[in-house]
Order: sequence, then C-alpha cells, then structure tokens
Amino acid sequence: MKNKLIVGYFMLALSMIAISCNGQSTKSKTTEQTDSTKTITIKKDKNMKTIFVDVRTVGEWNDDGHADCSVNIPLDRLQGSIEELKGYEKVIIVCRSGARAGSAKSMLEGAGIANVENLGPWQNINCQ
Repeated sequence: MKNKLIVGYFMLALSMIAISCNGQSTKSKTTEQTDSTKTITIKKDKNMKTIFVDVRTVGEWNDDGHADCSVNIPLDRLQGSIEELKGYEKVIIVCRSGARAGSAKSMLEGAGIANVENLGPWQNINCQ
C-alpha cells in the first residue's frame, strides 16, 4: 500500500512537470509565430519630419516599456520598412543599449537613408 502511494505521488509530480513544461513551450512558440506574422504599419502625420524607431523585439517593446512617440520595428524586420522610412527627413533609432540601433543605422544608411541617428537606449527619447 505504501509503495502504491509513493508511486502515485511520483506519477502526479511527473504529470504536473510535463504539463508545466508543455504550457511554457507552447506559449513561446505561439508568441514567436504571432510576432513574425504581424504587419508593421507606420502612421505618418503629414507634418512629421522625424520618426523614432525602436528596433527591440515585440516582447521587449510590450514588456519593458517604450516611448509613446516611437514605432516598433524589430531589427529582423527593418529591411521590409526601408521604403516607408525614406519618406522622413530624419530617422532616429533606439533599442535597449544602442547596439542593435547601431546595426539598424548601418542598414538604413546602406539603403540610402542619409539622416539616421543612433540615440542609444529607448529611454533617451524625448517625445516633446
């Protein structure tokens, strides 16, 4: 009887671990699939000459905060937004530390956008 009880608790514990792990990996996969299928739309006011682009991931943008006057275009999807960004006189890039913003700056300058600035961390944006 005692052995059956121990085996029962062991099986219950294994089941709970399996369910927990399965739930985490499913959530992660769903987030990645959702993030990669979103269409990025840049809303442009006709008077806007400068745009702030945050190149962090969608998860960082949502979970860690962002400047209200910026748009989120993850670095791995920036290439698809280059033509829209060419319509601005100045493109200011931010991320968490400035490293990805540096990569984004190089990419945009390589595509012919002349006035690009790496502002570093997103907290450096002043929306006024």
